[in-house]
Amino acid sequence: MTAQLWCFGESGNAYKAALTMQLVGYDWHPVYVDFFGGEARSPAFRAINPMGEVPVFREGDLTLTQSAVIQLHLAERTGRLMGSDRNETLRWLMFDNHKISGQAGPARFLMNFLPEDKRPAGAASYLQGRLQAAYQVLDAHLADRDWVAPGGPTIADAALCGYLFYPEPFGFDRADWPHIDRWLGGIAALPGWKHPYDLMPGHPSDRAPKEDT
Repeated sequence: MTAQLWCFGESGNAYKAALTMQLVGYDWHPVYVDFFGGEARSPAFRAINPMGEVPVFREGDLTLTQSAVIQLHLAERTGRLMGSDRNETLRWLMFDNHKISGQAGPARFLMNFLPEDKRPAGAASYLQGRLQAAYQVLDAHLADRDWVAPGGPTIADAALCGYLFYPEPFGFDRADWPHIDRWLGGIAALPGWKHPYDLMPGHPSDRAPKEDT
């Protein structure tokens, strides 16, 4: 049975689930959500996920939301990407959700997808400051290891990189963080890895105004 993942290319949270499925060799296909067109707020989508968010995973009668829940389900179902220390894997999974993706998602959205006149003053700078502190923790942790948790790669790696492959500027430059840079290169070398814009439908250029011809 082929699983479905409601997602769109610009979503780092959806990328975490999609990348996890790729890395465990799961049979799945994406269902595009026109987030910027308001689809996630529509009654039809809210019937799938009342939270109005992607990703949404569905396989048979099972529907899951929230990227960490989906990742954990996939790891437990396949016996892969959980590592050798469950507590350490989950510790870094939660660190990502609270300290990195929880800041990177809003910062990237404010700086790239929200009109400048609608951006709250100082919000992006505040988020970037919090991200710098989180990057320092992650970079130092990776100084003497290839993966964030023992027995890696794990779902924690797939979560922590969720926003770090995107090209849009939001205050992260791989060159500033040598251990993170090396780690991201290791993730990109894993069998099945794809860039988020190659893995999921939807790209900022799809929404760019078209010139008259």
